[in-house]
Amino acid sequence: MLLLLFTYLTSLGWKIPSAFSYSSTRMMLAALTALLLTIFLGPRFIKKLYELKTGQSIRVEDCPMLAQLHEKKKNTPTMGGILILFSIFVALMLWMDLSNVFTLIFLLTIFWLGGIGAYDDYLKLKYKNSKGLSARKKFVAQVAFAAVIGIYGMVPGVAEKVQTGDWLTPPTAKEQIQKIKPLEAVQLTTSEYMTHYYVPFYKDPVMVLSGGLVLLGILITVVVITGSSNAVNLTDGLDGLAAGCVVLVAGVLALVAFFSNNIEMARYLNILYIDGAGEIAVFLSATIGACLGFLWYNGYPAQVFMGDTGSLALGGILGVAAVLLRREVLLALGGGIFVAEALSVILQVGSYKLRDKKRIFLCAPLHHHFEYKGWPETKVVLRFWIIGLLLAVIGAISLKIQ
Repeated sequence: MLLLLFTYLTSLGWKIPSAFSYSSTRMMLAALTALLLTIFLGPRFIKKLYELKTGQSIRVEDCPMLAQLHEKKKNTPTMGGILILFSIFVALMLWMDLSNVFTLIFLLTIFWLGGIGAYDDYLKLKYKNSKGLSARKKFVAQVAFAAVIGIYGMVPGVAEKVQTGDWLTPPTAKEQIQKIKPLEAVQLTTSEYMTHYYVPFYKDPVMVLSGGLVLLGILITVVVITGSSNAVNLTDGLDGLAAGCVVLVAGVLALVAFFSNNIEMARYLNILYIDGAGEIAVFLSATIGACLGFLWYNGYPAQVFMGDTGSLALGGILGVAAVLLRREVLLALGGGIFVAEALSVILQVGSYKLRDKKRIFLCAPLHHHFEYKGWPETKVVLRFWIIGLLLAVIGAISLKIQ
């Protein structure tokens, strides 16, 4: 919104610093806006949640010891994700280019996935002993959203049909061709660049889909976005764990987005240049700021939990960003904590059903397993953060070593 205002004032002869149009400047301002807004609104928001008696329920059916370990958390309010998403939304409206299609996609992400999570939390709070929105309905809603993103990006011609004049211009990319001297860049349409798949530490695409294989690409997109959304949701079980890990992964993806938006840096690093990727970097910076602000109140001992409202949306944000940047494997590497948490649940459920109710872990997700082994909650969170930081650094290094 402010970009439109600055453009208008410039047309009237006002002297507006050009720095405000730079994605690097807007990244910092978006992060600062979301951070300060979350911290400033936190006390009043938490007080309101207490008045509404949005206490956290504790799962005891398959991990009864959790009732003892987390007894003090029983009355801690949830749905703090509303505060996170509101702060991100304000930063988006202030500092992002509202005519850029990436802005609209992320706006849709926080409303769609945040809405699913909010409705799920609402059902749990309104009806006693309710497990919220059924897993099937939640999954279908997530898949539908991810499929829309996949169809928009990968089916030839769809992105161009969505364009309205100079608004919502479909993203394009330029791929550096090393075999041609001097170095040249090949222009790619939305559907062309979205069907290129890259892996860390390797500069060329490992897979380029075309024809009927585009359906495979849409399926991969659905798996990445839905899987990321649910993985963050599963990680959100200890004070500050999910929010801290989201900050680390979002930081890596923001770095990729920032470099992908600069043709010279993209050429230097041998990565895909994506026109308008700076908006992805700005949005991820806002996400980082909001999560850091939320940690002010969510760190041990937590005064508020994000609930499914925050975790489903934050996971979806990471998944969507990775898909738009063509860095799905980098997301799995940098977000290794999320992958481990999700795998622990899959393995636990599979073992229980296929091995006559035998379990692999003392309790799943993985963080509860270590709690059962006697680790204090703060130690589990701190060590998971350290591992997450290590994986994020490796992910960042992969941009240079390839």
